[in-house]
Amino acid sequence: MFSANIQNLINTSGESAAKARAAQLINYVNNFNRKVSAPETAAQNPNPTKFQDVLNESINDNAYRFRETGNPNKVVFGSLVKPSSVSAADRKYSREEIYDIISEISSKHGVNDKLVRALIRQESGFNPTIVSKAGATGLMQLMPATAQSLGVTDAKDPVQNVDGGVRYLKSLMKKYNGNLILSLAAYNAGPGAVDKYGGVPPYKETQNYVKNILANYLKK
Repeated sequence: MFSANIQNLINTSGESAAKARAAQLINYVNNFNRKVSAPETAAQNPNPTKFQDVLNESINDNAYRFRETGNPNKVVFGSLVKPSSVSAADRKYSREEIYDIISEISSKHGVNDKLVRALIRQESGFNPTIVSKAGATGLMQLMPATAQSLGVTDAKDPVQNVDGGVRYLKSLMKKYNGNLILSLAAYNAGPGAVDKYGGVPPYKETQNYVKNILANYLKK
């Protein structure tokens, strides 16, 4: 967490001023450390964690976020994702972060983000790592074969999952000439079933699925 002065600089003056102030703080810490007696020996702690290393990491991370978004507290997705050693399966995503992912990807593919949120609510309850008994995985519950055909290598990664799911939904809407009811039915039961019955299949699960998504989508 930055001091109030540094945070204010980030919010008002920008990245360069904030980093300059942080550099002054690091120099102060370095000078202070040199004055501290009896430093830890390598035998006592062979891998000591230096305060300035931790601070540098925080500075670089927040500077990155500021550079990409103008907001050091905003998580960046898609092409702006910062590399991380934490796997998508282990990372915890807030609902706000998931909404940001949905909004960005839906906009990129020209699909209504409110519709995508309603579909995800029905499919997974916004749980990025959930796996159904049938093997459907992630926010948009992609089946393994579908994920593979869409180039999704990690269906538990929200960015990959939503991107693949939205592209799949868009392809169904194109196939059914923008008919939302048939597109949603095909997303649940498969286009083969919709084509076979010439409409929403007579499956209670699929009928309730379409009804619930439309109710959430159309709700004000």
